[in-house]
Amino acid sequence: MDAQTLRAETFKALHERDRAFVMPNPWDAGSAIMLASLGFEALATTSAGYAFSLGRPDSQGALTLEDTLLNAAMIANATTLPVAADLENGFSDTPEGCAQAILRAAASGIVGGSIEDATGIAVDPIYPFDLAVERVEAAVAAARSLPFPFTLTARAENLLHGRLDLPDTLRRLQAFAEAGADVLYAPGLRSAEEVLAVVKAVAPKPVNVLMSGGLKLSVGQLNAMGVKRISVGSAMALAAYGEFYRAAQEVHERGTFTFTERSMPYGQATQFFKD
Repeated sequence: MDAQTLRAETFKALHERDRAFVMPNPWDAGSAIMLASLGFEALATTSAGYAFSLGRPDSQGALTLEDTLLNAAMIANATTLPVAADLENGFSDTPEGCAQAILRAAASGIVGGSIEDATGIAVDPIYPFDLAVERVEAAVAAARSLPFPFTLTARAENLLHGRLDLPDTLRRLQAFAEAGADVLYAPGLRSAEEVLAVVKAVAPKPVNVLMSGGLKLSVGQLNAMGVKRISVGSAMALAAYGEFYRAAQEVHERGTFTFTERSMPYGQATQFFKD
């Protein structure tokens, strides 16, 4: 079994366990190495975190598929863990484009990825239902054509774009599940009740829940609800940038350097990156 197939089988098995796992989101190779050192079992890229590191906003069009796959490959090469990529909307409006994104992602060394139903157009942010399903069907077909079990996640983006229509979100997730998606994901859930509604709607398919922003639930609580996978999106990147910005503010505004008392020791940081 080659290394990519082994990672793919490991990733698939994580979703089949009887308990939830946390899949944090590094934005570069260094953050991936640090997360792996703590014992996390899989990683996922963050389009927002990576965009910020390039000095770009988190918006559709800020990254290209080439940008995304370069970052995903660097993260995948940094550790032995399975890595899934945030493939946004497949960087294409068409089902054929989504299929190509999956095939190119697999060629970069990752073993999973997500396709969302967001258009990137502010005045019309969500693809029509039928087209959204066709896009997932094409992505599923591409994933199934691979020689290893590529884990495809289908995302329903209503809640992130101001469309607080849970029934339509559930309808989309159910259709994506029927189309063959391996994992279902509705970022922006606002309560335990909404999490439970998603889990029940697509059961027995595994659900990913984003723990970033307003939702405040523990791993134990999510596990008890039947959630299989927990990610944090840009939350860890924002935590790092927040501390960096506060340190810079202190120096600029107060002329002091107390932030160094909270900094990771140089030797500890260096140790992460030694062969």
